[in-house]
Amino acid sequence: MASWDWQVFCKETVTGEQIAGCFGKGGDITYLDWIISAWGWTLSVAVLALVVALAVGSLMGILRTAPDKRLVFIGTAWTELFRNIPLLVQIFLWYHVLPAIFKPLQAFPSFILVVFALGFFTSARISEQVRAGIQSLPKGQRYAGLAMGLTLPQTYRYVLLPMAFRIVIPPLTSESMNIIKNSSVAFAVSIAELTMFALQAGEETSRNIEMYLAVTGLYFISAFTINRLMLVVENRVRVPGMIGSK
Repeated sequence: MASWDWQVFCKETVTGEQIAGCFGKGGDITYLDWIISAWGWTLSVAVLALVVALAVGSLMGILRTAPDKRLVFIGTAWTELFRNIPLLVQIFLWYHVLPAIFKPLQAFPSFILVVFALGFFTSARISEQVRAGIQSLPKGQRYAGLAMGLTLPQTYRYVLLPMAFRIVIPPLTSESMNIIKNSSVAFAVSIAELTMFALQAGEETSRNIEMYLAVTGLYFISAFTINRLMLVVENRVRVPGMIGSK
């Protein structure tokens, strides 16, 4: 059985000296400091990408249920475009190709480009879920809203979307957890997130087992926390007698 050395996280990253307290001082950085910073980058990418995915995915899902065929085409084209291209390829497109075509994108840091790539990729999946949620509602709800004098946007806002989002909370929970895990591809364009930390720190210290176990634990904690938070949301918005209620 391999011998583990968890004290490696208390070592300074340049000199390899053991630091008392495990946190660097006076400009020194330990591997513990490094992994916490990498965790922060991972969460930043994931949370911002989730915001983009929820906003764009919801909009596209709504368009796909609109009575206007042109809006349906826009929503469907967006969804099919982003869900049929592998995520890693989309990351490289945003990092290498689009800035070469659209010069203003060269001013954006790679972090922002990765957020959009991951957000748009996930928005295609959320679009499908929002569409399914709206279409699972009885058509009478739409007609009732219009019959009450609401405009179509008001019918979506006050009648359809509140119920549709309650229905799709479980798949949205899965997407929220997936976006934490999918953020690991950001290492491919040199974002200093957890996977890149494990690769570089493991190579520097030859303690790959400890590095990957620590990174695995942080990914699990992050995704599981999202799961618990979404469960709280699901329970708080549950409507007795409706879909998803006990």
